Amino acid sequence: MIGATEIRARPIEPGLHLVATPIGNLGDITIRALETLAGADLVACEDTRVTRVLLDRYGIKRRTLAYHEHNAAEAGPKLLAALEQGQSVALVSDAGTPLVSDPGFRLVGSVLERGLKVVPVPGPSAVLAALTASGLPTDSFLFAGFLPVKAGARKTRLEALKSVQATLVFFESPRRLDDTMPAMAAVLGEGREAVVARELTKAFEELRRGTLGALAEFYSNADAPKGEVVICVGPPAENSAVAGAEDIDRLLRQLGAEMGASKAAAEAAKLTGRPKGELFKRLVDLKSEAG
Repeated sequence: MIGATEIRARPIEPGLHLVATPIGNLGDITIRALETLAGADLVACEDTRVTRVLLDRYGIKRRTLAYHEHNAAEAGPKLLAALEQGQSVALVSDAGTPLVSDPGFRLVGSVLERGLKVVPVPGPSAVLAALTASGLPTDSFLFAGFLPVKAGARKTRLEALKSVQATLVFFESPRRLDDTMPAMAAVLGEGREAVVARELTKAFEELRRGTLGALAEFYSNADAPKGEVVICVGPPAENSAVAGAEDIDRLLRQLGAEMGASKAAAEAAKLTGRPKGELFKRLVDLKSEAG
């Protein structure tokens, strides 16, 4: 049984090895990843304490060095020096595939500039785990990382993403869901399908599905959940290309003639991805102009 005995170290080629590690369940790691960690001259990790739990689980004893956004200026040159001396360095993050929302891409750039080798050792990814389990389209997706914390910057970022014809994938802190989900509903459209994935691969794994409007309402009235969060938002409706002011006015007049203003605005939001409140106000203005 793997994990019951010590992994045998095998020599690996000099270079920077990007090793994907479990995002929760320590059993989710490849044999190649374990052999790479066991054979590397040095393991560079986001948090040595977190990585040590994984190494101890599989009986791997290797020298570790912390490398993260707060010490990259100091630790980066040490790793580069080791690589230039012909050593092998395994780079890991606390969970998942390194370089996804962490400073490792700068190190990779420096390694490549020096003509040294970079070797991917693929494996677990929170992005792909959430996306594939979401039930949303997977043929085209955009990983957008963390949204800005400040409301204005967050809105600007979402405005830039709302017309992207792909499933959007975000990382988010559970403490900010009560702000993030309403912001997404307001900018991307209340009717867009979405999934909030939490604690992936762990004992309390949860995937909550619904429209952005429904999810916004839920998280606005719920206590902040625990655990890491990935948000997947489905692409805009095919007819959401109705984006010009004249097209939207025409759509609002048509819907407003068939149903009440609030329902018409909600339907228009589903079709265009624009905020319901904005469309409701515009419909009221159009009715006022028509007398």
